[in-house]
Amino acid sequence: MSGGGGQNLSLKAESKLEQFFKDSTSALNSHSKQLISAIQNPPASPSSLNTFIQADLSDKMALAKVFAEHKIDSVLHFAAFAYVGESVVDPAKYYRNNVANTLNLLEVMREFEVQNIIFSSTCATYGNPLHSPITESHPQNPINPYGQSKLMVEKILCDFALAYGLKYVILRYFNAAGASTFFDIGESHNPETHLIPLVIQTALGQREFVSVFGADYLTKDGSCVRDFIHIDDLAMAHILALLYLRDNGKSNVFNLGNGSGFSVFEVLSCMQEIIGEAIPKVVESRRAGDPAILVGDSTKARNILGWNPQFCDLRAILQSALMWHKNARY
Repeated sequence: MSGGGGQNLSLKAESKLEQFFKDSTSALNSHSKQLISAIQNPPASPSSLNTFIQADLSDKMALAKVFAEHKIDSVLHFAAFAYVGESVVDPAKYYRNNVANTLNLLEVMREFEVQNIIFSSTCATYGNPLHSPITESHPQNPINPYGQSKLMVEKILCDFALAYGLKYVILRYFNAAGASTFFDIGESHNPETHLIPLVIQTALGQREFVSVFGADYLTKDGSCVRDFIHIDDLAMAHILALLYLRDNGKSNVFNLGNGSGFSVFEVLSCMQEIIGEAIPKVVESRRAGDPAILVGDSTKARNILGWNPQFCDLRAILQSALMWHKNARY
């Protein structure tokens, strides 16, 4: 697995993968140094990482060493930069890390004849939706470099499949949210840019207010609408995708969302109901690269992978995140 410092991978490494697979598991990470100690010395739990390796996907020699020393038959590729605003300001950073470094990984996989890959993509590849909810066949027209970088990798995977026999599952995340109900794993970034952690930090008095970027969109209340998917549900989707490939499933693409859209103002309102008090907010101008609505249709994942999200209720997602932030080790 690549991206061992990331929220979603950490969840899978700590909780669910070992439950299904006893093979050696490696995590390659080039950032999130603050999480390395926690991963190398995880809290007592029924499962943990078999092997954690700090490396950089730009270093092909390090990658080759990992593949040479470990019996690997499948790769779960999470490592990427994922800040929309930052990608607009510094696109080179995103194309170098998300695209060029993925190509390094694929070339090493090819060298060691590893054919299966699960790729963490994004709803940002769709751009501004033509209809809602968004199906996998929706045109892909990203409006920011982050989405462009993920779409480039999707196209590379298709080309590698045709030319070299690679088998892939592309998982297009909508908005990962919440905190694990299995282990002490939640969402924290530095700097923090994600809505739910920002709302919670403000609710806990760690910030003065929540910035609402745009209240003049053509949505039900003027604020952006997003599809939030709980990280425990994301974890299970990756397990099912890997089982699917290992059971000779063909290369495929799946949306991962709960199918319901919640606006920024609805998230604020729900959190206010949970804590029983108002949360200060400031409406600011729109943020570059933000579509008005992103809601996914995950029927395909449900039908083919047998995926059945358990945390579709916004209140449940927010409550899990709030509990984690109240007790977080960060």
